[in-house]
Amino acid sequence: MTQVVHWQQRVGNQRDWVWRGWQTRYTFVRPTHPQEKEIPLILLHGFGASIGHWRHNLQVLGDRHTVYALDMLGFGASQKAPVNYSVQLWVDQVYDFWQTFIRQPVVLVGNSIGSLISLAAADAYPEMVKGVVMMSLPDPSLELEATPVFLHPLVATVKNIVASPLLLKPLFYFLRRPGLLRRWAAIAYANPEGITDELVEILAGPPQDRGSARAFVALFKATIRANFSPNVKQMLPNLTIPMLLIWGQKDRFVPPALGNQFAQYNNNLQLLQLEDVGHCPHDENPEQVNQMILDWIDKSVLKIENRE
Repeated sequence: MTQVVHWQQRVGNQRDWVWRGWQTRYTFVRPTHPQEKEIPLILLHGFGASIGHWRHNLQVLGDRHTVYALDMLGFGASQKAPVNYSVQLWVDQVYDFWQTFIRQPVVLVGNSIGSLISLAAADAYPEMVKGVVMMSLPDPSLELEATPVFLHPLVATVKNIVASPLLLKPLFYFLRRPGLLRRWAAIAYANPEGITDELVEILAGPPQDRGSARAFVALFKATIRANFSPNVKQMLPNLTIPMLLIWGQKDRFVPPALGNQFAQYNNNLQLLQLEDVGHCPHDENPEQVNQMILDWIDKSVLKIENRE
């Protein structure tokens, strides 16, 4: 009989770190046999996810490279802080973590909003980043561009009404139920077998934490602000580092067609598309994605480093 190891035992060495007065969670895995050619990795989860979402990736990537993963403020085991959330806030969290614990150039690996944070961090702090891996890269600015200018005031008014705590808190208590989270995952994932009890446990745990409802309201309000996120199309052309964009062709959250569009903005961006995969390629097809990342680091990042 095969013994199943709990996911908490498959996500490395978890630690707490106080950042700007808030408790945050991170983890790390180091190679058992240090490699001559290795580069640190930082893994950044998507919206509503956490370190646990990397349970199929940390050990495999950590066999070759020192790997860190963060619970972004407001998510996972990090504190559910009532702050003004933004992509820039999380970028600053990543940068301060890097300055505190690593202080050598890294490869950032992100899924969904984690990929957006990775891209923005590479743009804001080029000294920190040697390469970026992005999976299902969203661009919130596209929503504003697609809406006629004369409708902007109406859209803003509706969003502000919806963002009322009187509406959002009851909605949060409804949505955090495991059964509802399982249905949400069914939209994010292309393959039903990927929606395991373990995945639901990972998603359902953090919303039970103290202050989670208040943080949900703050997060929702943040996402409807015009300055919540930088513009992907403005950032991509600026970067000269290697970039890998992985996209599931059955992604129902962010249109896969954006991948081809983004690839046109920078010749350093390599696009790899996966069939029968949804919004979370690293969790739906970890074997293939892990190998893609390791091969890309060898061929694109370390190869450039050796030339230098």
